[in-house]
Amino acid sequence: MQNELLLEVAQQFGSPVYVYDAEKIISQYQRLTNAFAKVEKLRINYAVKALSNISVLKLLKQEGSCLDTVSIQEVQLGLKAGFEPKNIIFTPNGVSLEEIEEVAALGVQINIDNLSILEQFGHKHPNIPVCIRINPHVMAGGNANISVGHIDSKFGISVHQLPLLLRIVENTKMRINGIHMHTGSDILDIEVFLYAAEILFDTALKFKNLEFLDFGSGFKVPYKPDDIETNIEELGEKLTERFNEFQKQYGKKLTLAFEPGKYLVSEAGYFLTKVNVVKQTTSTVFAGVDSGFNHLIRPMFYNSYHHIENISNPEGKPRFYSVVGYICETDTFATNRRISEIKEGDILSFKNAGAYCFSMASNYNSRFKPAEVMIYKGEIHLIRERETMDDILRNQIEIKL
Repeated sequence: MQNELLLEVAQQFGSPVYVYDAEKIISQYQRLTNAFAKVEKLRINYAVKALSNISVLKLLKQEGSCLDTVSIQEVQLGLKAGFEPKNIIFTPNGVSLEEIEEVAALGVQINIDNLSILEQFGHKHPNIPVCIRINPHVMAGGNANISVGHIDSKFGISVHQLPLLLRIVENTKMRINGIHMHTGSDILDIEVFLYAAEILFDTALKFKNLEFLDFGSGFKVPYKPDDIETNIEELGEKLTERFNEFQKQYGKKLTLAFEPGKYLVSEAGYFLTKVNVVKQTTSTVFAGVDSGFNHLIRPMFYNSYHHIENISNPEGKPRFYSVVGYICETDTFATNRRISEIKEGDILSFKNAGAYCFSMASNYNSRFKPAEVMIYKGEIHLIRERETMDDILRNQIEIKL
């Protein structure tokens, strides 16, 4: 996205502000579907948790996407955005049976990842079709917090518990219409993904009336200039060939499903902040901005990298800065980063700010959550207003003292 357009957004709506490039979201969606063009029945379930603004959901619906949700609130957002219940899958972790039943009553596809809830649900609702989330015990992902398929993960039903799982299904006579796995995020090794896929194929053969196989997601996007990423075209070619072979072995046509979140929206996002202060200490030059981990927690939480550019002075002499926030504890976005010379008042642009950025924002330090803007067909659209003090106080109740 052109710096001039980002600066126009900052001038029009202030900072900090999130900006999303609709064209990039669309191109990522089309790249993924094109990679699997030889799959007869392909379903893309966008992971709402990555970025849940209703305008983003509507944009993806327009492209033909379905939804992957993890809470009843995300389901309700999807319905509000116009998705049909049959085009939403509910893949929670550790939620109550009551929440699952409430979602099932809406007609949404249920995906269960533990034996206790599976047995309870099967006894009460044997006629409601259920997908089962398998833990393949394959370690994948770029960070321990986003690797979810390993043996110590809280996610999924262990493949080693398959005999007990089958006994529950037989005893309850419940309908299993899908098998699901998700190994983790930032997957680069396609062979590891394909190895986990073989475990899913072997598991699927134990169930006779499946309609779909859901392979999760976790495809890596580039975070730095010249960074590596998942070769989605190579994965598409190899997995398509193997999936089409498996369908013949299974004896019926199945839907191949994915649930990308970061892959679709990460690169589309930019987070704009204003430099409040340039502070030199005995060893470091700090650029302190008008935001903090209350708005963008990923660098502190995941040690994630966000490329930072000074879009107010893109051709300036490069210097080294530690970019920090205004939260009153350690609050570091980047350490010793090479950035064009920064002056107070400059606008810094954080890249890859589309996924798990605004959606993880908070009101810590009683700060307002920022505005969100979408660039659609070259035009600037405000899609969420910046919060005000009324939003901070809205649900608080003052007692008489």
